[in-house]
Amino acid sequence: MTNPVRNDVLIRPGTVEDVETIYAALLRLGAHIGAHQEITSTAEDLRTYGFGEKPAFSTLIAEVGGEFAGLCLHFPIFSTWMGRPGVYVQDLYVEDRFRGRRIGERLLRRVARECRKDGGAYLRLSVDTDNETAKAFYERLGIAWSSYEQVQKIVGDAFFAFADAPEE
Repeated sequence: MTNPVRNDVLIRPGTVEDVETIYAALLRLGAHIGAHQEITSTAEDLRTYGFGEKPAFSTLIAEVGGEFAGLCLHFPIFSTWMGRPGVYVQDLYVEDRFRGRRIGERLLRRVARECRKDGGAYLRLSVDTDNETAKAFYERLGIAWSSYEQVQKIVGDAFFAFADAPEE
């Protein structure tokens, strides 16, 4: 007998027609982790950089009965130390009403499978420091915290000043 909770989930690549849905989900993700004010992107940014001439990311969309249930936004990366490609998961989101159906796990496994098919050997992601539920979820899947790395970043005006400074 088939499991209806698992078999009614369709996972498919995101398309330009999904941009508004993707953007709305990212806004809900930001609100969920209490960081909605940090989101300065627009749906048009996603359309331009995800579905334009040179896509910077890909998405997988999960649907249940034709209804949006979640997404995984990701892009390729490369490890010079391993000499292998990998995948970076930027955003993983599952609608509250669809949680507990392993949709997030299924999205991550599909991304990992696609990466492996292309010669990839690893998956990376960052977790909001206060999101204990997400940390436990990733740990349960074997996606462990890296004790030897720390994420560094420079953004906004500081980034522009850095990038535009003359090379001496």
